[in-house]
Amino acid sequence: MPTKLLYLIGAGGHGKVVLDALLSSDAPACDVRVRDEAQQLQGQRLLDYPIEGPAIAVEMKNELFHLAIGNGQARRRLFATLLNMGARPLSIAHAAASVSRFARIGDGSFMAAQSVVAAAASIGHSVIINHGAIVDHDCVVGGFSHIAPNATLGGGVVVGSGVLIGAGAKILPGISIGDGAVIGAGAVVIANVGKDETWVGVPARNTARS
Repeated sequence: MPTKLLYLIGAGGHGKVVLDALLSSDAPACDVRVRDEAQQLQGQRLLDYPIEGPAIAVEMKNELFHLAIGNGQARRRLFATLLNMGARPLSIAHAAASVSRFARIGDGSFMAAQSVVAAAASIGHSVIINHGAIVDHDCVVGGFSHIAPNATLGGGVVVGSGVLIGAGAKILPGISIGDGAVIGAGAVVIANVGKDETWVGVPARNTARS
């Protein structure tokens, strides 16, 4: 029987992925409540769970929550709001994710099916490691970042906060990527990336210098 109450915030496509992962995992049994701000979604269902609103309400104090929202800035804002209310973030890993017991996983992060988080990797708060993404040994991924499907971080890569690594991108070992940077889908990054820069291509180049 469910022993905890979990508020899953976000009922879009990523919400489906997170809820499916939760139901597949060995996390403690929870009574799941799905919340979303979008009025057109309220009253519909997410994988057979009714969608409620508003996204945040006072009864969430002291309860578990997970932000199933792809936008990193929105996750950062809501994460701070919910912590200030006294709610508690829950990390979720799909049963088919491979997460080393020697990795550090921040609060409220998500590891999708077939993702890999290797030994001595460190993942910040509310990070998304999406389907098939690889975070190799000794990597550091800052809070509210998103490692998209099939992206690969080689050993010792350092990713700042609020970074988006696009689908299928490859970051060579030892590279640093600054806060707020965007790496395009399929890019191959062989040099350090600065704060808020966007890099695309093979090898990847800063779009501001193209």
